[in-house]
Amino acid sequence: MESPRRFDTITIIFNPNSTGDAPKLAEELLQDLNSALPATTVTMQPTEHAGHAIDLAREAASAGNALVVSVSGDGGYNEVVNGVMASGSDDAVCAVLAAGNANDHSRVTGRKPLAKAITEGQVRRIDLLRISMDETGADPVYAHSYIGFGLTPVVAIDLEKGSKGAIKEMFSVVRTFSKFKPFEIRQSDGKRRSFDSLVFANISQMAKYATLSEAGDHPADGKFEVITFPHMAKWRILLTALRATTKGLGDQPSYTQYRFSTLKPMPYQIDGEVKSVEAATDITIDSVPRALAILG
Repeated sequence: MESPRRFDTITIIFNPNSTGDAPKLAEELLQDLNSALPATTVTMQPTEHAGHAIDLAREAASAGNALVVSVSGDGGYNEVVNGVMASGSDDAVCAVLAAGNANDHSRVTGRKPLAKAITEGQVRRIDLLRISMDETGADPVYAHSYIGFGLTPVVAIDLEKGSKGAIKEMFSVVRTFSKFKPFEIRQSDGKRRSFDSLVFANISQMAKYATLSEAGDHPADGKFEVITFPHMAKWRILLTALRATTKGLGDQPSYTQYRFSTLKPMPYQIDGEVKSVEAATDITIDSVPRALAILG
């Protein structure tokens, strides 16, 4: 753990059109920090469109000795993390105040109320996941919590088509599951394998209830867990999912790098946000040890 930090600037990034309470929570955090840290410049930065938080976070982090706070769910925090990483700043620090439908990262790694954590200034570092796609030429993208292929993004896509809510979520999952088909990839050993789900996890829990592994609450070991559901009968998938939500899936193999190639276009989910990848793309998932400084 680093020595207590005092920041020159604190930037609070939030979505003013959030269906949750992000604007209210951002304003409350602003007031708390102005009271507790009167010598520090604290500003609020509302986002205007998808991806805007990346630009705002990059600019805020470039100022030096900066704290960048995302008042959001996992997806909004993912943008802020990628903006901070793109800034190239060595001393920028990130934090998240949970204000979304999916708050897995905050729930697993959070240790104390955020305003208190910022006031105390106890910074620690965590690993990030990095996904690189050789054929696209695009810059690598970072994930603070997980990257999932198969059932994970397919269910997420279906949920986004309708309103969220416990009953509607349940029916969406059942509907999607009934139509779901496995996907096939070519692994680094050259063999083709079929999966129902493939998740690269930097934290031990996801989707509010599922415990994926026995990994701790501080992802800083330079490795990530790989949770695989090889193609199986659907009743077996349901039993495995039930086990994940009750007693957990137990120990899972950990890696520093995992490589494979897609055979068909397919969606994937990164920290709650759904993206897509083309066929015949070589994908590398890396752990980037202690890449991100955080508070909370």
